Amino acid sequence: MSTSVTYGSYLRLPELLGAQKPQTGEHDELLFVILHQTMELWMKQAIHEIGAAQSEVRTGNLVPAYKHLARVSRIQAVMTQAWDILATMTPADYLKFRELLGTSSGFQSAQFRVLEYKLGLKDASFLKFHDEGSSDRRMMEEALAAPSFYDDALRQLASAGFDIPQSAYDRPSGVAYEPSEAVEDAWLAVYRDTAKHWSLYQLAEKLIDLDDAFLTWRHKHVLTVERIIGMKRGTGGTEGVGYLQKTLARRAFPELW
Repeated sequence: MSTSVTYGSYLRLPELLGAQKPQTGEHDELLFVILHQTMELWMKQAIHEIGAAQSEVRTGNLVPAYKHLARVSRIQAVMTQAWDILATMTPADYLKFRELLGTSSGFQSAQFRVLEYKLGLKDASFLKFHDEGSSDRRMMEEALAAPSFYDDALRQLASAGFDIPQSAYDRPSGVAYEPSEAVEDAWLAVYRDTAKHWSLYQLAEKLIDLDDAFLTWRHKHVLTVERIIGMKRGTGGTEGVGYLQKTLARRAFPELW
C-alpha cells in the first residue's frame, strides 16, 4: 500500500523548516537566516529559468524564451523587496550575533556567481573561495566555462545577418565579455527598425529588463547593508559597502545600455 502524498511530504517541509539553525538566542538571527536561505532558493529558480531561456535562444527559438526571462525579472523584484524586510533589523540587533558569522559572507554565494557567469559577468577569481572538487566549485567552473546567455544572443544577431565578429561570442573558456562597437551597431539597427527585427527587439528588451532588475537588487542591497553596518568591513573581508558600490557599475549587456 503506497503512502499518500501530503502537502508537507511533497514540499519536504520537515527538512525545509528544520534547515534554520540559529546559533544564538538573539531574536533577529532567525530573520537573517531565513532571508538569505530564501534568496538562495529564488536564485536556484532564476538559474533554472535562464538555462531554459538560453536553450531556446541557442536554437533560434526566441519567443518561448521571453516567458522564462519575464519570470526571472519578477523573481528579481521579489528578491529586491526582501531587503526591506531585512532592513527592519537595526544595527544594534545585528551586532548581537554578527561576530558568530566569522568570515562567512554572501560574497561567497556559489549560486550568485553562477548567475553572474550565466549572464556573462565572468570572473574566475571567485573560485578560490570554494574548495577544489566541491559541488559548489564544480557548479561554478561549469558555468564559467560554458557560453553565457549573452553569447548565445549575439550568435542569433550574427545568424540574422548582422556583422558580429566571432570573437564577441566565441571566446576562450572563462574569459569575460568585452563590449564591442559592432555589437552596439547591430542592436542600434534592431531598435531603428523594430518591425523588421521584432523577435530580436523583444529579446533585447527582456535582456535589459533582466540587467535593470539585477542592478536594482544590487542597489537595494547596498542601501540595506549601509543602513545596518554603515561603512564597516564586510564579514567576508571585503570593504563592505565600498565593495558593493563598485559592483553597481557592472553591466551584463553593456551595448544595450
